[in-house]
Amino acid sequence: MLTLVVEADRLQIVIPRTARVTPGEMVFHVLNRGVGRRRLFTKPTDYEAFEEIIAETLEKRPPRIRACCLMPNHWHFVPWLERNDDLATFMQRLTVTHVTRRRKHRGGVGGGHVHQGRFKSFPVETDDHFYQFLRYVERNALRAGLCRQAEEWRWGSVWRRIHGTLEQRRLLSGWPLPQPRQWIEHVNRPQGEAELDAIRRCVARGQPQGSAPCTEQSAREPRLESTLRSRGRPRNPDSEPGHGYLETR
Repeated sequence: MLTLVVEADRLQIVIPRTARVTPGEMVFHVLNRGVGRRRLFTKPTDYEAFEEIIAETLEKRPPRIRACCLMPNHWHFVPWLERNDDLATFMQRLTVTHVTRRRKHRGGVGGGHVHQGRFKSFPVETDDHFYQFLRYVERNALRAGLCRQAEEWRWGSVWRRIHGTLEQRRLLSGWPLPQPRQWIEHVNRPQGEAELDAIRRCVARGQPQGSAPCTEQSAREPRLESTLRSRGRPRNPDSEPGHGYLETR
C-alpha cells in the first residue's frame, strides 16, 4: 500500500517497509552500525549507558542473549528467541531508548540519524555454525586489534562471563549447545579465511547460516528467501557455448 503525504507543496510517496518476521525458538545474529560508520561509543560511560539500556529492555521483553560485543562504531548480539517477534520488539525498545538518551545527554547536538538503518538479523543453525558465529562475535574486538585476548575486552560477553559480577553475568543466558571446555582458547585462535568469508557473506546479505536444508527452511520462516539468490541478473546458459549453470556443493 502506498501512502501520499503532502508537505509544503511537495508530494511524497511513502512505501511501508516489509514487516520484520522473527520466529521464536531460533538463534539469530543481530548487528547494527553507526550511520556513516561513525562512533556510537567514544568513552567508557557511553558503553555503560548502553549496557544499562540492554538490562532495562531485557526486563520488559527478554530474548535470551547468548553472546554480545559492543564495538566503537557497531555492535553484535546473538539472541535465542522465545516467542515470535521478540527480536523486533526488543530491538525497537533498545534503539529508541538509546537514541533518545544519547541526544538528551548531548543537549540535542547531533540530532541526525544515529544508526545506519534498521538492524540486520538472520538465523543461525544450532550446530557447528552456532559455534562459528559465536566465536566470530566474541573475538570481534581481538580481530580489530582493540585487545590482546578476547577476555580483556570489557564490552564483550567473554569478559562478562569470566570477570563480570553476578549482576553483569545475568545479562547472558546459557547456550542451546554445550560450551566446549577450551572455548576461550578457541576464541583467541584466528579463524580460517574460508570460515570468515562465509560469515561475512551472511552478514553482508542478512543470509541464514547453516546446512543447505536448514538454511532454506530458515529463510522461508523470516521471509529471507531473496538473500539466498545470486546477485545480479541470472545468466543465460546458452550465452556461453559449452557452458551451463555451475553445480554448487
